[in-house]
Amino acid sequence: MMLTSMLEQIEANIAQLSLNEQLWLMERLAYHIRRHTLPTIKVKESELAAMAADPAIQHEIQQIGAEFAVAEMDGLGAEQ
Repeated sequence: MMLTSMLEQIEANIAQLSLNEQLWLMERLAYHIRRHTLPTIKVKESELAAMAADPAIQHEIQQIGAEFAVAEMDGLGAEQ
């Protein structure tokens, strides 16, 4: 209950702000949320190196390269 009343008080205070101030506040909140969530989804360089060294991934990359080789021979990869 305490959290709900605190949030209601914050909402009432926000309602007293101008639209520009509300927008600024929303942007700041979004910034803080992104700052706290993005680091958890970043891939470490060591993990990328391990993936690049994985024989199964190397094989998959070779297969993809072979599939696109046909398009390159058709001139789709050439600059015009």
